[in-house]
This record gives sequence, C-alpha cells and structure tokens, in this order.
Amino acid sequence: MPGEEREAVEITVKTVGPARPTRVRVPSPIKVADLRRLVAAEFRLPAERLKLVLRGKTLRDKMEKNDGDEDVVINLEGGDSLIVAVVPKPPARHLRDGDDDDEEELKFQIPQSANWLKKRIFLFLHQKLRLPDILLMAIFSISLKAWIGIILWFLLAPVAQKWDIGPIYILVTGFLIILLNLGKRQHGDLSAYSIFNEDFRELPGTLNADRLDRDIRAGQF
Repeated sequence: MPGEEREAVEITVKTVGPARPTRVRVPSPIKVADLRRLVAAEFRLPAERLKLVLRGKTLRDKMEKNDGDEDVVINLEGGDSLIVAVVPKPPARHLRDGDDDDEEELKFQIPQSANWLKKRIFLFLHQKLRLPDILLMAIFSISLKAWIGIILWFLLAPVAQKWDIGPIYILVTGFLIILLNLGKRQHGDLSAYSIFNEDFRELPGTLNADRLDRDIRAGQF
C-alpha cells in the first residue's frame, strides 16, 4: 500500500474441519479482500464463500461510509490465529420453494364449509390461545359426538370413583370403544378371513345349505 511500510508476519490459519492448523506468512497491513483471496489460493477454497474470524470478530471486505463503501484494512501481528470456515451453498430455488410449500401444507386450515361456531372456536384457539397447528388438527379431527362422549366420560368418572366402581367403569369404557369402532361391512366388501382365504374354501365344520343337502342325501338325518 502506498505510504505504508508492509512487513511479512507469520499467522496460524485454522480451518473448520479435521485439517491441522497451518502457519502462513502474509503481509501486514493487508486488505481483508486480499487476505481472503490469499487464504483461498493457499488452501484451495472458494473465496466467495469464505468466512474469516480474527480475534473473535468476523472480517468484512467493505465498510459502509457516508461517501460509499471502503475497503477494510487490518494489521496482523505475528502469532495471530485466523479461523477460516466455508459457508455452505444455499439450496436451489426450487428446493426452497418446495420447503415453503411443505410448510404451508403443515399449517392447519379450517374448511370453508364449516359452520360459524366451529370457525369462531378455531379463531379463538388459533389467535387468542395460539395453539400449535398439530394440536388444532387433532382437536378438529374429532367429531362433535366424540367430544360430547369425552366430556360425559370425565363428568361421570368422579361418580364412578365415589361408588368404588372405577375399574369397572374403565373396563366398560374400553369395551364400548371397541364395539363402537367395529363398523359395518358393506355389501361386496371382503371380510378379514376372506383376505387370507383367496380360494374361499369352507372351514371344517361350517354349517350351510350345501352341507345340510349332503348330509340328507347321505342318510345322516
């Protein structure tokens, strides 16, 4: 640099990773931009993605001033440690857009066809109580009848405890849950047994019209 005497000093460059620290001789004072290019050439690293840390501060190439940006010049001393890290590349734009779409999909939105009461409850839970979307999804996925049953169960639980029938109350609740969730098989649907019985063979001992006809013809009746 004109007007300034430059001398070579030996500093220790530590790269983030398994590589060992390396001693490098660099001129001082020196522009941060020149130091960045020197380190990039020495260690074969991408200069545009290098982050330099000296004495606990991140070095910047330019400094904002009223009359424009000015190159930052630093004075290095022998024995200084310069930490070098390579900033990872940002994801491609289409990948970032995909992440945003995924985040939008994870946000719970109440259907437009919902009644006014459900919408008011949703606004209260979402805006006032600020419940997370996963909890809102669980709340609104349960039907009104199920919520009534849950509320009644908790109201009757103290009564069952008072009459010392708590275990029976829990057992009856379990059986009711099983029975109410059995569902009905529609016409043409396969049963659970039919799934594993591809040829629809009769089980031994099955009593049906064909079996009765065979027994009558064989004189067993």
